[in-house]
Amino acid sequence: MYKKILLIKFRNIGDVLLTTPVFEVLKENLPHSFIAIAVNKGTEAVLENNPHLDQIITYDRDIKKLPTLKKYVEEIKFLEKIRKLGFSTTIDLTGGDRAAIISYFSGAGKRVGVKAKGFLGKRYLYNEVFEIGGRQHVVMQHIEVLKRMGLKIEKPKLVLNVTEDEKKWAKQLIFSSPCHKLVHIHPTSRWLFKCWKDEYIAEVIKWFIGNNYRIVLTASADERELKKVESILSYLPPSLIYEPYISSEGLSFFQHNTFQDPQRNEESPPIINLAGKLTLRQLITVSSICDIFFGIDTAPMHIAAALGKPVIALFGPSGAFNWGPWDNEALGEPYPEKRGIQKFGKNIVIQRDWNCIPCGQDGCKGSKISRCLFDIRPEEVIEILSKESK
Repeated sequence: MYKKILLIKFRNIGDVLLTTPVFEVLKENLPHSFIAIAVNKGTEAVLENNPHLDQIITYDRDIKKLPTLKKYVEEIKFLEKIRKLGFSTTIDLTGGDRAAIISYFSGAGKRVGVKAKGFLGKRYLYNEVFEIGGRQHVVMQHIEVLKRMGLKIEKPKLVLNVTEDEKKWAKQLIFSSPCHKLVHIHPTSRWLFKCWKDEYIAEVIKWFIGNNYRIVLTASADERELKKVESILSYLPPSLIYEPYISSEGLSFFQHNTFQDPQRNEESPPIINLAGKLTLRQLITVSSICDIFFGIDTAPMHIAAALGKPVIALFGPSGAFNWGPWDNEALGEPYPEKRGIQKFGKNIVIQRDWNCIPCGQDGCKGSKISRCLFDIRPEEVIEILSKESK
């Protein structure tokens, strides 16, 4: 029954990363099984070098943009590809309609899914459908599915491996010095309602610099995110910033010859702006050599946590009980409160204790601005950072 297992997770980067404890549980219980996962193209970098995973299958979401006839042809080709692989079991952790259809047409004899909204009769595409409680961390929701399947579970752990060659590349790029700590700051998201005020981020950056940190600033190449980074940096003196250039071959070069000598690390500006310059895999690598992460509720937060870095994250309308940064070493229930400032292991979520949280809305009244986030002052964040850095 479990000879060849296909997991399905058609979600975003952070969601995919949070499935990694499932692979280890499956391998521990079913050591001779072949484990594969189907994910959206562009999210697979968080699964590379995973020792518990045998195959990654990517689905190109751009198929949905094709003309109707061509779109259906490509969808059928993907279904045929899955079916030819001969899976005996599918476990759908997505809950979406496409995942349900793929699960059914895979030809697997055992098809497991989670209860979710969708088209009429969708539940009959599975052999087993489990209803999982929403007031628990997503990692625990995934593990609950495996428990319902009768598998034995120990402590779930996120897995995100970085090779020594990758770390060497990142160290050459950043020229870190032993006398400075590195903080990875990722202040942006494609979901603007998750973002803090630009000037507030700049104030926290100033605090880090004043406390002997060097800042590794990242963002995606999305135009809106790059504009936010530009706005953040406008509150800081240009003399504090430098921008490495990364060639198409992946080698790093600095715009100023002064900064090419590793012996002069301490003389280079403290803010390393890598916004829009990194692939997802490169961002993971850079985060792996940093000492701490500060940012918002987004995929790089989950990446830093999976790498074992202390995370301080700002949350607005999302529930930390579902999405808070995971700590593999922490004991007890993660983020048991509905809202407010909470700690799980070495990770801290800073959030207002308002009755409307978590609303899960796209900003207050659809404004793309979350008042609960903007109400958090930089002085409050700096006070927490000061206590944690002692």
